[in-house]
Amino acid sequence: MTFPDDVETSTVLSGYSDPFGSDAAETLSRHPLESIETEFPHFVRSIDSPDGVERPSEQHPVFYGCYDWHSAVHSHWSLVRQLRLFDDHPARSEIVASLDARFTADNIDREVDYFDANASFEKPYGWAWLLHLVSELSLWDDDRADEWKSILEPLERTIVALVESDFLSQDRPFRVGTHQNSAFVLHCILDYARTVDDASLEAAVSETAVEFFADDRDAPVEYEPLGWDFLSPSLTEADLMRRVYDRDEFAVWIDGFLPDVTASPYDSILEPVPAASNPDEDVAYHLLGLNVSKAWCLAGIASTLGDHRYADLFERSAERHVESGLNPAFTEHYAGSHWLSSFVLYLLTRNDGGIAPASTPLE
Repeated sequence: MTFPDDVETSTVLSGYSDPFGSDAAETLSRHPLESIETEFPHFVRSIDSPDGVERPSEQHPVFYGCYDWHSAVHSHWSLVRQLRLFDDHPARSEIVASLDARFTADNIDREVDYFDANASFEKPYGWAWLLHLVSELSLWDDDRADEWKSILEPLERTIVALVESDFLSQDRPFRVGTHQNSAFVLHCILDYARTVDDASLEAAVSETAVEFFADDRDAPVEYEPLGWDFLSPSLTEADLMRRVYDRDEFAVWIDGFLPDVTASPYDSILEPVPAASNPDEDVAYHLLGLNVSKAWCLAGIASTLGDHRYADLFERSAERHVESGLNPAFTEHYAGSHWLSSFVLYLLTRNDGGIAPASTPLE
């Protein structure tokens, strides 16, 4: 499966869904629809069958597919976002039927019960994506979205409380390229807070971001990727701080944060990571995701920088990452197919609301 061949790189980087038709929508929905129903293989004890262990669907009656909980959550986000953005989605009835069957009050209560007993479960990455899902339902002006959001509200409250008590209270960030990356989680929570107009949470997240990252200097970009990265630690941090600072403040900050990325070895951060040489190794799929997430970071940073000397450089780098990473992300291998389509949708629709929304105006 590949993305439609006639889509130009500039269209992808526009960040709007309008240019994409039913073929693109069908492509974007197929893997999430299949994966949210796929219970095994699953991360629980890294098992390949249900023999002798409590089934994931018994622990998590909503988010049991996609190999792990967080991938199931962002696959649901992907499908809801597609329902909102594609009026004539060819899989609309199938998506609605699948989510309707899962989004029930009893099922959500059981998800909440699991967190009550396992407060650190999916901290922090799964929490971030759950709030993205709630944001998407908040943006969608539809009776069904209102119903689903109401059903999810107990889980939303649980996750927000955990974020406030167990994440924002941390005394240092994690600068990694995987699930523990603090900057990615902070940007998801900030986007959620602004989307649902939670000014108190927005202020707390912004303060945490400044406390964690304001004084960062000379990021060691030449060492990326660090391993099984699907996020760039440096670019993800910058993608957060562009949400926190105004344009002038951000330009000053990024001049101190980055070394001279026009010079070797620091210019390596602007190049896509080779990811297809070992397609049977799971690390290759993380690196495919890394190229997609770098593309959205680079494009977002470039759009914020205005006439800064790095703006055009980052825009051209984003183009190379799209050209390198878009079609390979539609792999049929389950190690990649259970999550990569969500990353592609994030890139393609990053300007369609809910991603990097403006700060809540002061009263």
